[in-house]
Amino acid sequence: MKRGKLVVYTGYSGVGKGTVMKKLRELDDSIRLSVSCTTRKPREGETHGVEYYFLDKSEFQKLIGEDGFLEYATYCDNFYGTPEKAVDEMLDNGLNVFLEIEVQGGMQVMKKRPDCISIFIVPPSFEELERRLRGRGTEDEETILKRLSAVEEEKKYQKYYTYSVLNDDPERAAREIIDIIHK
Repeated sequence: MKRGKLVVYTGYSGVGKGTVMKKLRELDDSIRLSVSCTTRKPREGETHGVEYYFLDKSEFQKLIGEDGFLEYATYCDNFYGTPEKAVDEMLDNGLNVFLEIEVQGGMQVMKKRPDCISIFIVPPSFEELERRLRGRGTEDEETILKRLSAVEEEKKYQKYYTYSVLNDDPERAAREIIDIIHK
């Protein structure tokens, strides 16, 4: 069986990564989204092993010590990381595994796995990105402004990604990504 491809999948908050991912999975049944580990408490409706693997800090730190993560980071006093073993099992089964992660994690994976495919999702414009963020109606003004200000920092990393894909239409973007991974 041919080994699957590892894809680092990054983009600005509000760019529509989740919407494009939904289309990708509808169009190509070889695509899987990696489930990350976290030490934060589950939110209402979240299930262990579906949205995240919920670990306590000692379990997470044990995995760090065993070099069990492709990447990990601390955010708001919680750990988040991509479990290497689970990703490799999917790859060995011929699946194409997407890591939907932020830029620092993406850089860690690209260094550890230089054979990965790296894709950065971009909006048609900054104004459209702001419109999408506000249109979600899920964050307060302070959070929206924080996410928008992060764009300048994240933009510095875009040049390290092999591909930039414009999300002007989720289905068109998904088809472009499928073309990339099957080249």
